[in-house]
Amino acid sequence: MTHPTPGIDRRRLLALGGAGLGAVALNACGGPSTSAPAAQQSSAGTADYANVKPAAEITFWSNHPGKSQDITQKLIDKFHTSQSAIKVTLVTAGANYEEVAQKFQTAQQGGQLPHLVVLSDVWWFRYMINDSIINLDPLIASLDYKVDDYRKGLWADYQYKGKQWAVPWARSTPLFYYNKAMWKTAGLDDRAPKTWQEFAEWAPKLKQANPAITAPYMHVAASDYDSWSLQNKVWGFGGGFSKEFDITCDSDEVVKALQFNQDGVYKDKWGAVSAKDAGADFSAGAAACTVTSTGSLVGILGTAKFDVGVGFLPGGPSATDMVCPTGGAGLGIPKAITKEQQVAAATFLKFMTEPENTAAFSEATGYMPVRTSANIDAVISKRPQAKVALDQLSHTRTQDYARVFLPGGDREIGIASADILTQQANVKERLTKLKTTLTGIYTNDVKPKLG
Repeated sequence: MTHPTPGIDRRRLLALGGAGLGAVALNACGGPSTSAPAAQQSSAGTADYANVKPAAEITFWSNHPGKSQDITQKLIDKFHTSQSAIKVTLVTAGANYEEVAQKFQTAQQGGQLPHLVVLSDVWWFRYMINDSIINLDPLIASLDYKVDDYRKGLWADYQYKGKQWAVPWARSTPLFYYNKAMWKTAGLDDRAPKTWQEFAEWAPKLKQANPAITAPYMHVAASDYDSWSLQNKVWGFGGGFSKEFDITCDSDEVVKALQFNQDGVYKDKWGAVSAKDAGADFSAGAAACTVTSTGSLVGILGTAKFDVGVGFLPGGPSATDMVCPTGGAGLGIPKAITKEQQVAAATFLKFMTEPENTAAFSEATGYMPVRTSANIDAVISKRPQAKVALDQLSHTRTQDYARVFLPGGDREIGIASADILTQQANVKERLTKLKTTLTGIYTNDVKPKLG
């Protein structure tokens, strides 16, 4: 795990003052401005919630990550059965995290705000910077959340200066998925490769033994902006998109990692780029393996007509451990709503992440249970592959600042990767261009706010 230099750390970035990051820069990077008008601001986040009666009705905005709409609604129904004071309405606020963010921003300008909203790993801090969500600590204390029972790393992902801004919910890591039948046909051991170089050695055997497949490995679709799982290869080659705020995406190590990817598509023919959904392509038998979220586990197991194997992400020539990033989403509460609505939202949020309910959510989706006391014996009995995701959690690494702290950084990295894989762009030149873009975002939109 990387460690920030003294004086500037992950949380310090979030201390950016003023109205937040410029709207022009954010829109240019594919994300919404998160500046809320002064009229929408409220001091409710620091209020004493003692004796505040919860609102009778609240709305919960989600994009249903991991096809979680059905289980989420079941948990809402269970919540209604457990009490009658609060009614929760689930709202589909977008098809992905970016669409939810855009809808949430629009609501900040005078629309109808939700009372609980999904916050992804690359969006939540923008809301906090711009005073759009509340510090949850007063509500956590008032409602007696069992904080110590949440998985520490996942809980800490939403902290700033010791304050909690969201609660982990649909959390994940990437996993290596492989078709056991194709592996067996190729005479390979029933395991994930230890390194990507080992996989490249296996690929000809997989292709020869399974000639009908598009390619042995299926890359994420260009439209999915692969910057998340791409960190795995970059770290395996000893590089990083950044070292704190020093942009290093054009280093020799990163160039070698992305050249390896490009050669795998055009030269060595072990890789192809999905047109839409790599997980779906894998499930359909178009590729022998892929890397995608643990949140896709249930969907893949339910769709695939073959025995699915999963394993830790492979390493590279420089690193074989701590090369897996965490990801996914948490849940936060808007600031510009009433204290009564905030209490109701926090009450429901506590219920959603109780051990029994996070276990049910995990069983239905494949996401990791966020509570250590959650009994997932039934999950592992039903899907032994789920244990791999939990075991891999102790081998994860903090994401590069360039992806999670620079507005739109994840998108810019993903576009560069797509150009390299689908347009056969010169790797060094494209990464040099990416460095200029990311450095500009940092210099113009982040550095001036560091104080």
